[in-house]
Amino acid sequence: MQTELSTISIFVTVVEAGNFSNAAEQLHLTRSAISKSIARLEQRLGVTLFKRTTRTLSLTAEGTLFYEHSQRAIAEIHSAESLLEQGKISATGLLRISAPVLFGQLYIAPLMVELANQHADLQVELSFNDRTVDLVEDGFDLAIRIGALPDNHHLIARKLGDHRMLLCATPEYLQKSGPVNHLDDLQQHITIAFPSSGHLPKWQLQNENKQLYAIKPKAKLMLNDMQAIKNTVLSHHGIAWLPDWLIHKELHDGSLVQVLAEFSSVDFPIHVVWPSLSYMPLKTRLAIDRLIQHLPPALSSNRNIP
Repeated sequence: MQTELSTISIFVTVVEAGNFSNAAEQLHLTRSAISKSIARLEQRLGVTLFKRTTRTLSLTAEGTLFYEHSQRAIAEIHSAESLLEQGKISATGLLRISAPVLFGQLYIAPLMVELANQHADLQVELSFNDRTVDLVEDGFDLAIRIGALPDNHHLIARKLGDHRMLLCATPEYLQKSGPVNHLDDLQQHITIAFPSSGHLPKWQLQNENKQLYAIKPKAKLMLNDMQAIKNTVLSHHGIAWLPDWLIHKELHDGSLVQVLAEFSSVDFPIHVVWPSLSYMPLKTRLAIDRLIQHLPPALSSNRNIP
């Protein structure tokens, strides 16, 4: 349910945009959602805010009065946000973040620990879960999502980067079991796969010419945890398809090598998402700024594989 403040912000945007359609585009909402929001506001206030015709939209006298006061109120909020951004007031309260288990532990937790250490009155709660949470219903300030995002007019998203899935094994395993020169050779090797909902998803690969291949692994080992798969590969037990951010260090130190290096997956986007609100708390803004500053270069460096 929209808060009163967010509804007022929508009202101000409609006035300044000139019509519902332009406001909907600016706010990334549907025209119907804008119309319903204004109707609820008018019902709550007991007045008509707009004079509507098929071609024009203009304020009533009551609408003009309400707009002037609403505009000043929002300006005050923006002024307060500016003061916070200048560091005159520290972030406070509880910041709740949802992140995928492994990616969250490796990449999100260190950044948020640093943020908490910089603000004495800020608490950070990190929930590691691979399911997609409902930010509003579950009470999260922001979440990290890997993969394509569904349309959701109630969330705002900022892309942090991409990752790829790579085939990998240890040099010891390949020396013992033989090289992999072609995709068909995978059928003669032990593969370790991640089951999902009772079946094995295909490994989606593309070559350097962007030609796509879907390979169903003939998995001897199936583990529903990426870290367990990585540990098993490092123990020389087979070939796996793992995210570049999880095996980047091992590829650089040589404990893992990329199998069929001319093949990788398509890019999977990584986003930070947060609820669409008329204002953003300082704690959320600082967390997003830190993610935007540090994650893109870290994810980009994962592509520099020797």
